[in-house]
Amino acid sequence: MLVFLDESGFRLQPLNRRTWAPIGKRPQQVVSQRHDRLSVIGSLSVLPGSSKLRQHFAVQERNVRTPDLMRYLRRLRSKHRRPLVVVMDRLNVHRSAVRKLHDRGATWLDVEWLPGYAPDLNPVEALWSHAKYTKLANFIPTGFDRLHDAVAEVLDEISFRNSLLPSFFQAAKLSLPMAHSPRREE
Repeated sequence: MLVFLDESGFRLQPLNRRTWAPIGKRPQQVVSQRHDRLSVIGSLSVLPGSSKLRQHFAVQERNVRTPDLMRYLRRLRSKHRRPLVVVMDRLNVHRSAVRKLHDRGATWLDVEWLPGYAPDLNPVEALWSHAKYTKLANFIPTGFDRLHDAVAEVLDEISFRNSLLPSFFQAAKLSLPMAHSPRREE
C-alpha cells in the first residue's frame, strides 16, 4: 500500500481569511491570547491495483515525536494488513521512527523520501490546506477541547466525502492508478 504522510499543527488563534461584513463595519474577532496548538499526523493511502483512496489521521495535544509516529505507522499496518510504502519528508522525527522500526524488524515498511523543500509533491499538504483555509478559516475555538473536536470533525468530513481525496493528488500533480476492470469481449 502506498502511503503519503505528513503532520501539521492547528492553533487556537484563528487563521484569518476574507469575509463579509456590512459596509463601513470592519469584522472583529475576539480571540484567546493563548497560542496552544494541536498536532495532527495525517496520511493518504492508495490501495494497490485500484484507485481506492483512504485518509487516516491522529490528533494529539503535543508535538509529534518518534514514538507517536511509530505507533501511527504500526496502526496503519495492522489496519491494512499489508506492507507499506510510505512517502514522506526527511523530518528528524520521520527518519528516527523509520530507523527504530527497521531496527526492530519492521520488514513491512519501505520508505521513499521526498526531496528537500518540496512540500508541493505531498498530497497531504493539500489536505491540510483545505482543512485550514476553507473549513477552519476564521474559526475561533472557545477552548482547546473545542479546537480538538473541530479539527477531528473537519478531517472526518473530508474522509467521509471521499470525492475530495483525488483533488489532493491533483494539487500535487500526481496521477492515480486507474482501477483495473475486466474487458468484455464481444
